[in-house]
Amino acid sequence: MSSSSSSISGSSRSSSSSSDETVVPLLSGGAGARLYSCANCRSNVADHSDVISTAFQGRNGRAYLLGGVDNVVVGPREDRHLMTGLHAVADISCAHCHELLGWKYERAYEHSQKYKEGKFVLERSKIMKDCW
Repeated sequence: MSSSSSSISGSSRSSSSSSDETVVPLLSGGAGARLYSCANCRSNVADHSDVISTAFQGRNGRAYLLGGVDNVVVGPREDRHLMTGLHAVADISCAHCHELLGWKYERAYEHSQKYKEGKFVLERSKIMKDCW
């Protein structure tokens, strides 16, 4: 647990900065966009084009691995034992209603899991399809 502050991210597509808080433009939801929204408040949190895998396991069942998310708050980093070993992760919550949506992989300690670093997991039970 190396940080006690959280950051607000409008989009994870921007590079990480050392500032405590980062705000980036929201998803536009343009024509043909297939978006995922927070199931609690319907705020857009991801674009389907950022889905890397639909075969992940979350705390509450199935989950998606994504390369980018939007409108989330990234919590403090902590080491956590997951199904694939020890990882440094940070919980992510909806920036609007603060519902816990999943986590961000900050660091993978196993070489075979390094591909997850900087990626996000969204729990399917916490999101809904929007604009499909």
